[in-house]
Amino acid sequence: MPRLTKFEEYRDRYPDFSLEKTDDGILLMKMHRDGGPAVWDERTHHDTANLFNDVAGDRDVLVVIYTGTGDTFNANWGGEHARASFKAPAEWAEEMGWYGRLRQINMLEIDAIMIAAVNGPSNIHSELPLMCDIVLASEDAYFQDMAHFPRNLSPGDGIQNIWPLVLGRNRYRYAQLMGQKITAQMAHEWGAVNEVLPKGELLDRAWEIARYLLRFSPIVLRHTRRTFVQEFKRAAVNDLGYGQTMELLGMTQFTPFGGGMNPLDRAWNDPDLWKKK
Repeated sequence: MPRLTKFEEYRDRYPDFSLEKTDDGILLMKMHRDGGPAVWDERTHHDTANLFNDVAGDRDVLVVIYTGTGDTFNANWGGEHARASFKAPAEWAEEMGWYGRLRQINMLEIDAIMIAAVNGPSNIHSELPLMCDIVLASEDAYFQDMAHFPRNLSPGDGIQNIWPLVLGRNRYRYAQLMGQKITAQMAHEWGAVNEVLPKGELLDRAWEIARYLLRFSPIVLRHTRRTFVQEFKRAAVNDLGYGQTMELLGMTQFTPFGGGMNPLDRAWNDPDLWKKK
């Protein structure tokens, strides 16, 4: 559970997030790596969970704008995923699972209305923008899960909870099994994205909506957010731990990392899969 925080405590705590807060309570939360597009690695994995906890405890934040930097929202792996193979120690896998659960749970503890401004491809943890209350996407954005089934790993750290609720169960299963790219236009037609915009207009529209929302009282905003995320919370309580157990059990046995973010191009037991490319 979050503790009471102030922006000054955490504003400079996370190197992969640029944080700006207006005097009237709008928090701009921009993912990046050294000023360029975000990179997802172990540091980002852990810091995202901790940042969400800090934001959840900051009662001065009324609206959050959650976006990326450059041409992608979240579509770049860190260097540790380039190794040819990886046998995950049980202690490492358990810690990753702990942070993974906290990432989703802490995000759902944020009482501020959340606006996702998806500024490009999101194929790593694309459940996160879809958990926001308003989802804006640039015309070149797409949603995909390249971290799990396409690389011989069962989905378990959040996407399996959120995508079925937002996209529909059959669409989710097909997209997962086929590694499908769901374009911003498709997601809009399916009701998962609210507006599709030219990239140059995306953030301006997010700010416009955020300022509109400030017309409403802080109590109404918080209570509205709580009602919006209640179904997501139920899914987390009922299913998140089970999905993670399935995922992490598989990870401790076998995870082919040699292909990076590419899907497997041969059978899972082909010996050449383990060779460095």
